[in-house]
Amino acid sequence: MDPSALEQDAVKFAQMAVRNDQNGRFTEAVFYYKEAAQALICASMAGSKLDAIQEKINEYLDRVQALYTAVQSQNCKGVPLKTKQQMDLERAHFLVTQAFEEDEKDNSDEAVELYTEAVELCLKTANETYDQTLQAKLKQLARQALDRAEALKDSMSKMSQERKHTAAKASQPIRAFHPLGSDFSLNDKPQLSRTQGSDSSSQGQLYSAEEIEVLRKTSKINGIEYVPFMSVDLKERFAFPMPFSDRAGKLVLSPKQETLFSRWVRPDDLCSNPTMIYTVSSFSIKQTVVSDCSFVASLAIGAAYERRYNKKLITSIIYPQNRKGQPEYNPCGKYMVKLHINGVARKVIIDDYLPVDHNGELLCSYSNNKNELWISLIEKAYMKVMGGYDFPGSNSNIDLHALTGWIPERIAMHSDNQKFDYEGTFKMLYQRFHKGDVLITTATGIMSEEEGERWGLVPTHAYAVLDIREYKGLKFLQLKNPWSHLRWKGRYSDKDEKSWTPALQKYLNFDPKTAQKIDNGIFWINWEDLCRHYDVIYLSWNPGLFKESTCIHRMILPTIENLLHWLFIRLEAKRFITQVYSMSKFTFSKIPFPYTHNKRVNGQWKGQSAGGCGNYRDTYKMNPIYQITAEKTGPLLIELRGPRQYSVGFEIVTVSTTGDNEFHKKTSGDYRCGFCYSEVERVPAGVYNIIPTTFLPHQEGPFFLDFHSTIPLKVTQLQ
Repeated sequence: MDPSALEQDAVKFAQMAVRNDQNGRFTEAVFYYKEAAQALICASMAGSKLDAIQEKINEYLDRVQALYTAVQSQNCKGVPLKTKQQMDLERAHFLVTQAFEEDEKDNSDEAVELYTEAVELCLKTANETYDQTLQAKLKQLARQALDRAEALKDSMSKMSQERKHTAAKASQPIRAFHPLGSDFSLNDKPQLSRTQGSDSSSQGQLYSAEEIEVLRKTSKINGIEYVPFMSVDLKERFAFPMPFSDRAGKLVLSPKQETLFSRWVRPDDLCSNPTMIYTVSSFSIKQTVVSDCSFVASLAIGAAYERRYNKKLITSIIYPQNRKGQPEYNPCGKYMVKLHINGVARKVIIDDYLPVDHNGELLCSYSNNKNELWISLIEKAYMKVMGGYDFPGSNSNIDLHALTGWIPERIAMHSDNQKFDYEGTFKMLYQRFHKGDVLITTATGIMSEEEGERWGLVPTHAYAVLDIREYKGLKFLQLKNPWSHLRWKGRYSDKDEKSWTPALQKYLNFDPKTAQKIDNGIFWINWEDLCRHYDVIYLSWNPGLFKESTCIHRMILPTIENLLHWLFIRLEAKRFITQVYSMSKFTFSKIPFPYTHNKRVNGQWKGQSAGGCGNYRDTYKMNPIYQITAEKTGPLLIELRGPRQYSVGFEIVTVSTTGDNEFHKKTSGDYRCGFCYSEVERVPAGVYNIIPTTFLPHQEGPFFLDFHSTIPLKVTQLQ
């Protein structure tokens, strides 16, 4: 990125910080001082030639530290909030601005309706308040709205009279509910088009009738219908005289939230100046008690990308938006978020109710600037689709695709992945990251609490990758813990001052002593240490890099070498759409389901039989065991389904074979939420044990094992 743009950001943020500092708004001042410091750090990395840049960074961070006491004192005193009448005035003003936009678009009926509602709200509120200043504002707004509404009615009446002389008056269109949008069609030229990512145009490859039918059936998720996002949704109404409440009701809380929960509040109950976006920043995002670290990490790197390349990757998905296409705060409380779910971009409607504890602290992810709403609202929309805040977690491939529509890929780094290319992977990450082709997160694997404490890492936790650098053969990644605290304690941490040479500090613009003052969860880690202590890298690729093909399937998609593939819709009937991407031309077609012998087993993890994965040696041996006997050599496909809130997997263990022993043990791979499978092309005739497990012990619930083969199988339960 151009360092001059970052320098301008730093100047703007510093000016706003000083202004808020002088006016006693210390929380906002802290926020902007931090942003000014981060902008200068990024400018330095981009090659800024500003004099004394490090001294200025330290000055801002020192002021942040000095203001912390003032911030805590201010928080204890509380912030004076608005009265009901003041909030009514804000809603009335929003009604008028929305009416004016419809007016400009010649949507006269919509405009008159909004103007009229604004007038009624203003007059009603003016009669409820004794504040003469507020009364004057309400009456002035009502007069302006009434004058414009009357002028529009006169104009509409004249046009109507003119039409009567030429033709019968056409009936007004009736607002009808369209399950897939009003411009959805099942004719020979279906209008629903496939778009790639947030930056793509509305023109895309059209879906076939068969694909549309699959999309139609996947619109209902967790009991709520989420229709594909269509052009008509840009006309969604957001202005109402009364605060909007979601018809679906409040979201289900997680157990951790329930223990702390006090009440649901709207932004006006939390702060005096709610705003949708102050600045798009990855540094201000903070995760709390919701177990969605991969989503928060995805939100952070999406924000970092938007800031680095000045492309609206994240902020473009939330509505309402002003004329500049920027999301805006809605005092009426209704928002729409565009998320890529089950294959297409879908509209998610939410209200602005957020959960808080008894101290008034948010029990969801939020911005360090408490007036800023975009983080909490986008998270709420995603949690609504996922069934509530009681979210079992996912991974960044799923979350980033939902946020951006970019194409997921996963690179395993753990020791049993013999295909992992240590040098080649870093080279690819470095080049693609700095070209803006890819978004990256990484995640730790299983580790003991003692090991996590020693290294400053959280087990099975996602981290955002904010930067990648190389200096004289040393390879580094800058990571952010979504918690916004708890940093790496190993080599090149802020506590390892010996490894930080002055030259390296200057290149990475990192001062260990300064970093020790504030733990914001951001740190540098050496590539070697990352590969040793982290388990997986998640990539999301810009779809514009690839050629695309699509196919309807009725089977599990086998691995396709040299292609990046993404299974985006799956139904219980095994009917889904698969999109496949490649750097070069290729052909892609249906593969017939080859298996003729199918057998299903119903089981249950309960009590001691819920033993968890192999890491729990004492309880693992208590898991259910099923034995299959194959009379002849042939292929085998095994599927395991369990509760969606649990990560599930299984092992295939050879007991005996009549021929060559192809393997002693095979696994279904990494544990997956609610579903996993393993396909073995050649299983010698013999006896095999199948051990289905949840990742953690003591997780109870029913499960289903499906066995598919071209040869007869005998299945019995051993324990």
